[in-house]
Amino acid sequence: MKNKFYVLLVILFTQITFSQETPKVLDTITIKGQTKTFAIKNGNLKVDVANSIYKSISNPVDLLAKLPNIQISPDKEKITIIGKGTPILYIDNQKVTINDLNSLSVDDIKSIEIIKNPSSKYEAEGRVVILITRKLSKKEGFKTIVSENASCQKYFNNYFGINSNLKKNKFEFKANFNYNQITVWEKNGNDFTIPANDIISNYLVKAITRRPQFIFGTGVFYKINEDDYLSINFNLRTQKDIFDITTDTYNKNQSTINYINTLNANDENRKLTNGFVNYNHKIKSIDALLFSGFQYSNFNQNITSAISNNYNNNGFEFTQNRNQKIGISVFSGRIDFEKEFKNKMKLELGALYLQANSNTDFLIENLNQSTFSKYKYKEENSAAYSQLSGSIKKVNYSFGLRVENTIVKGKYASENNVVVDKNYINLFPKTSIEIPIDSTNTIIFNYAKSISRPNFSTTSQVSAYINPYFVWSNNINLDPTSTDEISLNYQYKEKSIRLSYTKMSNPVYYATSYNETQNILTFQTANFNKESGFNLEFTLPFKYKFWSTTNTISGILNKIEDKQSVVNASKPYLYYYSNHIFKLPKEIEIVLTGWGLTHQQEGIFERNALFTMDFTISKTFFKNLDCTISYNDIFRQIKYRENFTINGVSAKGIYYTDANLVSFSVKHTFGKIKKSEYKEKSVDENSSRIR
Repeated sequence: MKNKFYVLLVILFTQITFSQETPKVLDTITIKGQTKTFAIKNGNLKVDVANSIYKSISNPVDLLAKLPNIQISPDKEKITIIGKGTPILYIDNQKVTINDLNSLSVDDIKSIEIIKNPSSKYEAEGRVVILITRKLSKKEGFKTIVSENASCQKYFNNYFGINSNLKKNKFEFKANFNYNQITVWEKNGNDFTIPANDIISNYLVKAITRRPQFIFGTGVFYKINEDDYLSINFNLRTQKDIFDITTDTYNKNQSTINYINTLNANDENRKLTNGFVNYNHKIKSIDALLFSGFQYSNFNQNITSAISNNYNNNGFEFTQNRNQKIGISVFSGRIDFEKEFKNKMKLELGALYLQANSNTDFLIENLNQSTFSKYKYKEENSAAYSQLSGSIKKVNYSFGLRVENTIVKGKYASENNVVVDKNYINLFPKTSIEIPIDSTNTIIFNYAKSISRPNFSTTSQVSAYINPYFVWSNNINLDPTSTDEISLNYQYKEKSIRLSYTKMSNPVYYATSYNETQNILTFQTANFNKESGFNLEFTLPFKYKFWSTTNTISGILNKIEDKQSVVNASKPYLYYYSNHIFKLPKEIEIVLTGWGLTHQQEGIFERNALFTMDFTISKTFFKNLDCTISYNDIFRQIKYRENFTINGVSAKGIYYTDANLVSFSVKHTFGKIKKSEYKEKSVDENSSRIR
């Protein structure tokens, strides 16, 4: 009887609407229950953010870095997943970029799910999806979240954000503003040897970037009726990077030896705008949903560089000025149809058209001459997909097929001939079969074919001058990477074992090449011949009273091959992740996370072992004030080493990170909002390729 009484109170409370009268006796009813921070189902991992310590992290990218298998680049502009590559990012089943992710308030996030076998309704661009679901509040009105995060790495960084929601009846308005003052420290070195030319060239380069950054987002959602809605969204991100690249070089070319100090003073501006309109309509006559939308994105980057060299301590002398501009614009439109039948079988159909244009200006001014080139790139992509899912008896199935036609053309403005001319059609089948043995045991079989296209900016002619003998460069001739993956997953309750085999053609990695005429060594993204590998993954969660832990162990055997490279034997290596959460009295939570990789030998590439550990403690004061202290990379162990031999060039590289961090975060929430139904669906499935 007591439980029924509480349920009736909750139902009565949810029917009360906002009015000028204030309840005199009862203000709120809060029902608390134990929730799991990590949940595993069908091989996918789901993280409860709203009811865990992770809600106190002020930056969504830093939040992702705490999760298993996810790796974040030092500049926080690239996300990769161990064994899967670059993921597709979704917010509420809507595709976004990392720029949109950085504009999202962590307080809006309900959960994060890592989908390792996405269906055909997700585009063929990737092998894994990170799905972020936003939470729905219960009060109509106005809510504002103010967050402040100060962190100490090698330099002081500060992140400030305001996120506001206004909801009234069928209308909802959202706006967010972030101002970040960031200083990025980067350092790497390489030892190159070219035996055929009797050359040894070693360098150590360091860059310190000061980056004031503004992020603004706004959106309007209008619920036309119970099933139809219209949404308009706009995002803007601007940043100015001021950075000096300093390089110390030792270069021996036969009997000639030089010691060079290089100063590359850079001034860079970036601006990204993104806007889209979505309309969702229910066709009542056939009980189906129809979605249509349009999206436009524009990215501009301007880099000016002044370069000087000091040979053998004889003083700095001007070498060259560089001015590089890149502009990318993308327009896309899509339509989706979804129909669910009485036998719970669901049919999904969709089509998309995309057009992207990229222009790159490249100017080099030396003492006696100047070089200018303008490169134009155009890509068109037409796609259609179908997805059929349902169940036969207890067996759940999903069959999907996606077809895409891609046309790519690239040419220099000064030439009549097209240097890049591609026109190809690809089919992407996907299959998933789930067989429940009983209530606690399940077997899942998956097959998927996917593609990974290069970012629009990497298909430009932009390059970075390191020293007189060495340059980092993009590659206008990159081809997409095709991947076939088959996997078998067994799950017992929340513990799972997953075995997968992957075969890739045209994988993309950095490669070296030497131009004997110009005496220049180039580090450039390139397509390799093939890559294949096995991955055996164990996911083992446990819980005991106030302590819960999630552990992941992956045994990986991977081989990367190329005709121009020295391919060594591949050896298996381990990835391990262990997360421990302690929920203590008085709303105190402690998280201890450690992850690492053993020594890796993957055919061409040999990489070092890694290990790091993070610590976080959080406490909530006065219900609306969250305070968090974090300490990352406690033992300062994150240094990446990579050795390989390609095109007759042997390289031994080391890449330092600025992962050791102490941060203090404060977040305060004002007001509440009721039944937030804001939705947006990204139209441009290639928006993540803009950087």
